[in-house]
Amino acid sequence: MIGPLVATGRRRKLAAGSQKALVAVAAVFATWVIYANLFTISDPLILGILFVCGIYSIMFVAIGATPNARDEIPIYDWALCLLSLACGIFFFVNAGVISDRISLLEPFTAAQLIFGTALLLLTLEATRRTTGMGLTAVVVLFLLYNQFGSMLPPPFGHGIDDFSYLLDILVFTTDGVFGVPIQVVASYVFLFVMFGTFLSKAGGGEFFFNLAALLTGRSRGGPAKIAVISSGLYGTMSGSPTSDVVATGSITIPVMKRLGYSPRFAGAVEVAASTGGSAMPPIMGSAAFILAEYTAVPYQEVVLAALLPALLYYLGVFLQVHFRAVREDLRPSDDEVPTLVSTFRVGWVFMIPIIGIVAALMAGYSPTFTAGIGVMGAVLAATLLDSTRLTPWQIVEGLGETTLRILPVAGACAAAGLVIGGLSMTGLGMKAANVILTISGEQPAVTLIIAAVVTIILGLGMPTPSAYILAAVLVGPALAKLGYPILQSHMFLLYYAVLSALTPPIAVAALAAAAIADEDPFKIAFSAVRLAAVGFLLPFAFIFNPGLLLLGDTMTNGFALLGGLLATAAIAISIEGSVGIALKTVERLALTLAAVAAVFPVPLISLCGMAVILAIGLRYAFLMRRGAGVTTAE
Repeated sequence: MIGPLVATGRRRKLAAGSQKALVAVAAVFATWVIYANLFTISDPLILGILFVCGIYSIMFVAIGATPNARDEIPIYDWALCLLSLACGIFFFVNAGVISDRISLLEPFTAAQLIFGTALLLLTLEATRRTTGMGLTAVVVLFLLYNQFGSMLPPPFGHGIDDFSYLLDILVFTTDGVFGVPIQVVASYVFLFVMFGTFLSKAGGGEFFFNLAALLTGRSRGGPAKIAVISSGLYGTMSGSPTSDVVATGSITIPVMKRLGYSPRFAGAVEVAASTGGSAMPPIMGSAAFILAEYTAVPYQEVVLAALLPALLYYLGVFLQVHFRAVREDLRPSDDEVPTLVSTFRVGWVFMIPIIGIVAALMAGYSPTFTAGIGVMGAVLAATLLDSTRLTPWQIVEGLGETTLRILPVAGACAAAGLVIGGLSMTGLGMKAANVILTISGEQPAVTLIIAAVVTIILGLGMPTPSAYILAAVLVGPALAKLGYPILQSHMFLLYYAVLSALTPPIAVAALAAAAIADEDPFKIAFSAVRLAAVGFLLPFAFIFNPGLLLLGDTMTNGFALLGGLLATAAIAISIEGSVGIALKTVERLALTLAAVAAVFPVPLISLCGMAVILAIGLRYAFLMRRGAGVTTAE
């Protein structure tokens, strides 16, 4: 049942010469993206046209039509590649005419109708190949509504029944395929992915793993803690829970299993840690850039607001891993842990581009320029040591790999543009908001619960950017009508879009971990949800308490920071039920209620909650000092 929804086209393994040619073409495309973003002032429509059509032409060569596609490129894929190029040439040559058109008033020429329809169909096929039938079915459903919704009764119907009207909005303006999602991908998302590619190619991935091992490797449950930290560091660059699981989990999951963790728990740790990377500053994957663009909130403010929740999320996962290790007395061997000298002998060079990115963000530079600094910093820093220096061909490979890595994101965001354009055209977004508010009776807590559930459902089997975009246009208006500030409400939606990657029944990140851990993906997914419990609770906390997003005054932020830390620890202890000594059921319940109080936006209530958490914590610290028995089973 799940397989067909998440199955994508197979990435072809071409013959050596053909693969090099593909990488070289992709590198040329990446070079153009750098030039267009950093050295020219591009018209958004022209940038979108060239990016979409260029990426499609590469996509149909690189990715087969089915999961079992052969490596040989069939004639129909060459035809789709050439059709993509033809659409790009047509739209580019006629960009001035298209820009000057009066939308919805001037009729299409025959050529405009043909190439516009072709691009619409190419987008659907690109979406299907790169993201599977799940998102494609959603897009087709919206397109059918856009075209035939006039047949529905009020309040769900609309007055549009002309295909040319639909095509005009979705293809010939910057409200559809060439809209905000693809504009973001064509600019700073592409450049940040390039930064991560070059950093990894020079050995940055190994450095982050060793750094995590250095910090936590000698403590109980060291390998699992290494997975938590290294996956977070890697995930903020990749922005893809699935690719993060594959990249870091192939190392951490076998080590965790060797230490004594069950395959289920080892896979769950990696899934929970990898998923959180999409909410970890400073990069946060592509969804954060789309959030900044969609809400008109400066990216620097988004990063700052996301910092504390992300740290609390990882603290929650880390503490659960720790308490599980304490309970089961899991200890690593010293030979698995690198030394400080060995870690930074080479790894210090990778700190240079990261410091450059953080400094550029703090200085107020645009995300695009910041990403450019990161790319240049990564390449130049790598030249400082022989072991990290990139050869000319490795640089070409890095450019080409960036383009190939961006294919799924581009396909998803082009499709999301179709959804956004259709929603704005038909007004369905506001109608959906009214339905949500009617069901919830406009009760804030009920509305938020419905918003969280709907966002998770929208995100099942979809990339995080698509899940967030759909939630933003369908659920966001309902939160706005209740008066929630735009940044808080969209961060709320972003978190649940991120968490949909580990939520059953699809849980795409768990599917990736299952193959490595050799365990049932459903079991991994349910355990990952338990580990990520703090993440599911955080959005409700920060939408009521702006201090958790550092949006209040100094005192508000201070109370939120302290309360958040204690609440996270309380939730982790309550879920695990042990700090080395088993807790009583009433104490676990008291910790849960105290955690809610600790982040309550009223200082007196917050202080009471923190006092209860500290009292229970001190009691068990005293018992452990007296040598009380340690529990070894759940």
